[in-house]
Amino acid sequence: MRGQCSSTGLTTGVVNATVTADDTCKHMASSESSIGEQEMALLRHIADRGALTVGEAADEFGTERGLARSTVLTMMERLRRKGHLARRMADGIYRYRALVSSTDLLKSAVQRFVERSLDGSVSPFFAYLSEAGELSEKERKDLEKIVARLDASQRKEP
Repeated sequence: MRGQCSSTGLTTGVVNATVTADDTCKHMASSESSIGEQEMALLRHIADRGALTVGEAADEFGTERGLARSTVLTMMERLRRKGHLARRMADGIYRYRALVSSTDLLKSAVQRFVERSLDGSVSPFFAYLSEAGELSEKERKDLEKIVARLDASQRKEP
């Protein structure tokens, strides 16, 4: 089915897009669309809860951040247009769900950070961690496990 996803800001641009049965805009690949810090936090909030209405998201996410319901709605629609959220009408109310898990969102964000900010190298990040000295015992053990997995995978390679 061909549909349209229209912008609801100061501009009135209309974008041709494929709209799936659950009203997901598919005109922009989620891996290519940038999202801000607040949008990422909202997206993770939704991903962690499965599916939410705008009202639920505003009550849970918006209230603790001082965001109005209309602001949360705008953010959710922006995330939907960017291809990160889908929505489905249930009992006359849209329920929004993230298209990837919270874990995958974090992995993607870290990958983008490493590629864009650190020129693809994780060495500066580890150097920072070693100098910052603010790692908890659990974080240090998690890092040791990661390094052990890396060592094991490199030993398997010819």
